Amino acid sequence: MSDQFGDLRDIVLTKQPTGGNDLRTQSAAREPLDLQPLPPASRSRAVMNAVVDYIERSGLAPGDRIPTERQLMEALAVGRSTVREVLGQLQALGIVETRKGSGTYLLRPISLDTVHLPLSIDAATVRDALLQTLDIRRGLEVEASALAALRRTDADIANMSEKLELMESVHLTKGTAGREDLAFHLSIYAATHNPLFPQILEQMREAFESFFDEPFDRPDFARRSFPFHRQLFDAIVARDVELAREKTLAILAITEEDIKDMSQ
Repeated sequence: MSDQFGDLRDIVLTKQPTGGNDLRTQSAAREPLDLQPLPPASRSRAVMNAVVDYIERSGLAPGDRIPTERQLMEALAVGRSTVREVLGQLQALGIVETRKGSGTYLLRPISLDTVHLPLSIDAATVRDALLQTLDIRRGLEVEASALAALRRTDADIANMSEKLELMESVHLTKGTAGREDLAFHLSIYAATHNPLFPQILEQMREAFESFFDEPFDRPDFARRSFPFHRQLFDAIVARDVELAREKTLAILAITEEDIKDMSQ
């Protein structure tokens, strides 16, 4: 179905006034988005870079609406899931926000110079690398869960609930839900209202993405931690700071045990 802008290659995105209202089109001077289709490899990272580069080159300011999912899909020749993944990452980082029935809007300036680089993990030493990151995650995630319990809003609860329900659904269907699990934790980080939390976790995400489906060829990785995610969510909703810390530590303890057991 065509959106209000018509065919992607016949539209131009018009910069709104700062504080932005509706996105308007220039009927007299329509141009295609200045974006190129992407090769199959490294698609998510490439889409992220392309979108950030487009935002910077287009001079979009906070309050302006960014291209729609459909426009990005067609301009970059990628699927909806890839575009949604990237927009979800930008939202978790506090760069954009989605307004129901209106679109996705830029919240703060961004450029390729300010986008963080993902961590890199040597597959030959992945066990040690995963265990090392747990040292970082304990301090980071425990505090994030505590802050989320203190600061969460009704909108945060709705976001966390949506991510948790998807994680539970995928887990029950497939027996594992690595990417959905991460999305749930990202929603907790977002609920801290400190943009550094999702930024730091996002750096870890790409490094471990290839291990999410079946780490060490074991689809039951961290399965025992599954019930604790619902308990963690309930603790955050109840603003129970200490219980949120406790459930986060329980999840990480199981993850550590499974990494050690599965790599022996």
